[in-house]
Amino acid sequence: AMHLTPITTSSYYCTTARNATLHSFMLHALLQKRNNNQPILLLTTMGGLPLTALALSIFFFIFTHQTVALNIYQNENAAISRRHFAQRISITSTSAAAASLIGGSTSAIAPAYAATSSSPIASRFESDVITSPPITAGTKHTGHENLYFPQWMEGEWDATQTLISAKAPAGLKFIGGPSGSMGIAQKTMDEQNKRLNEPVNLKLRFVKTKFGVVEDRAYNLKSRLDSFAGKSVVASVNYADVRESNRAAVLAAGGTESDPLTTTLVYFKGPAAQKTFVISHGQDPLDSDAWAGYELDRSIFALTNQSTAPPVTTDTEALYSFERIDSDKVEGRLRLAGYLNPQADQLYFDARNRAVSLNDYALSLRRSSP
Repeated sequence: AMHLTPITTSSYYCTTARNATLHSFMLHALLQKRNNNQPILLLTTMGGLPLTALALSIFFFIFTHQTVALNIYQNENAAISRRHFAQRISITSTSAAAASLIGGSTSAIAPAYAATSSSPIASRFESDVITSPPITAGTKHTGHENLYFPQWMEGEWDATQTLISAKAPAGLKFIGGPSGSMGIAQKTMDEQNKRLNEPVNLKLRFVKTKFGVVEDRAYNLKSRLDSFAGKSVVASVNYADVRESNRAAVLAAGGTESDPLTTTLVYFKGPAAQKTFVISHGQDPLDSDAWAGYELDRSIFALTNQSTAPPVTTDTEALYSFERIDSDKVEGRLRLAGYLNPQADQLYFDARNRAVSLNDYALSLRRSSP
């Protein structure tokens, strides 16, 4: 099995492969055995923070060059050879392909209820040219850092999330995997286009701590993964101690054993795992009915069997914009911005720290019945 041992907030060492990271809310992969005993990697979008075009393109690249076969989850009964996987992704829309070639985007009309704000964070929804926020992890030295939500977000929610736009604002080649393949980039955008206007229902939970209202990451992560996969795919979700957020520091500051931490470790029902940690976060003031916040996540996704396939590296920013309609109803937006990583992407310096993929979602939350 692969062991993931944290070294610093910005890098992890994998004992059987190179350093790599992948956003934990972005990717679901699961190895299963087929009748011919060949491992099949099942890939699908994830919940609340689904698979971005950038993450998808990296998987197209890696697993068409490794010793595992790859299969899109929705078509899990049809095994696909690793060598021909990329060529066999169906082209779903001629207009989407044309849009990708000229600007790398497909979109639908955003619902009128999407939350808006004049805050600097919320303004990042309005531009396609945004850059990665600076790293903030470890700057407060509290040991209980987290992204804090408004008090009115506390509780359990029935959420609906709908993809309304997918773009490659820096150009199509930047979502073409580590080598910038235009073929992979086109198939990546086509795959994103399939999910436009498809609502996904899931449960979310936010809990009150001594320090503020935070996301119940363990609960929400399992809910997101299972909801987008259409069945139970998560074996367990555990919190992991890091310098910025650890149990000892939380308890020492008056917190509890149940307070969510920021670093999670997910084991799937198959030989795959992913570890995610927060490297930057920020939010608007918490005292109004409109709120925006962001979180920049870095994660490792790795196979835990004897496969030699390397882990996958990407950094992804999740931008939230919420508006309280009443005590039991919240509407909002989610933007996922994908950035290249210097460890894995040949075009990293060409991207100049800009987001190379943007996925925009409409969010609707209704408080769950007791």
